[in-house]
Amino acid sequence: MLYIIGLGLCDEKDITVRGLEAVKSSSRVYLEAYTSILLVNKERLEVFYGKDIIVADRDMVETQAEEILRGADTQDVSLLVVGDPFGATTHIDIVLRARSSGIPVRVIHNASIMNAVGACGLQLYNFGQTVSLVFFTDTWKPDSFYDRIRENRGLGLHTLVLLDIKVKEQNEENLARGRKIYEPPRYMSIPQAVSQLIEIESLRAEHVLSPKTTLAIALSRVGCDAGTDNNHRQRIVCGTLEQLSEQPPETFGEPLHSLVIVGNRLHHMEAVYAEEYAVCKETWRRVASEAYGCALD
Repeated sequence: MLYIIGLGLCDEKDITVRGLEAVKSSSRVYLEAYTSILLVNKERLEVFYGKDIIVADRDMVETQAEEILRGADTQDVSLLVVGDPFGATTHIDIVLRARSSGIPVRVIHNASIMNAVGACGLQLYNFGQTVSLVFFTDTWKPDSFYDRIRENRGLGLHTLVLLDIKVKEQNEENLARGRKIYEPPRYMSIPQAVSQLIEIESLRAEHVLSPKTTLAIALSRVGCDAGTDNNHRQRIVCGTLEQLSEQPPETFGEPLHSLVIVGNRLHHMEAVYAEEYAVCKETWRRVASEAYGCALD
């Protein structure tokens, strides 16, 4: 049996009881470590789960999946995934590979940013298409996300923006030369994400992401409320894109970060709930009322 097990959002204790039972029954346990990251190291997982863990990087998951699947037709093998197993298309692919090899698959779900984003007070059924925002380069600034946000806003829906992470990535020279030399990990911050959104708005000029009148909510380390270090706990900050762009990086806490672009059909209960996290409550209420038509007392 191949188990694909969601680990949740924060640490080793977020795994479900069913998931932990599957891990303990497995002869090999892999940790997929590139579509997202858990906020504790592999050693803490090994101690808590009582199992050695093999880190599965991009190369292994995408080009050496047969190694993960080896023997899974006669013994239990687990692939651990941060968040929920179906939060990335990569995990759909490995299920299809297992099926084609006659290997039974069991998926054990968990919380992911796709549902935990509700912590900011916006109702989940008011979200539209989720988009990804990658690191821009001098020569590559993809803007397809802009069209998806425009479509969502046209329907009054919120947009969850997933921010890029770079883990075990090669630069162009090392990739071209076939050298296994990797860049340090990078995680897109809220200031960088907002800067890129505003940059594309200035180029497209379609008033989809107008800095002064577009409300947004920044989230970091969603689900992580344990511990005493405030920098490593969940943090939510909201305001206009312009306001968020003016905040120092430490305002938003430690990575991982996500961003929500508020949809035009903002409900007054959503606005009131999120107001608690506003950079300036007065501005939040004014823009919600004037730009979004939100009826606030």
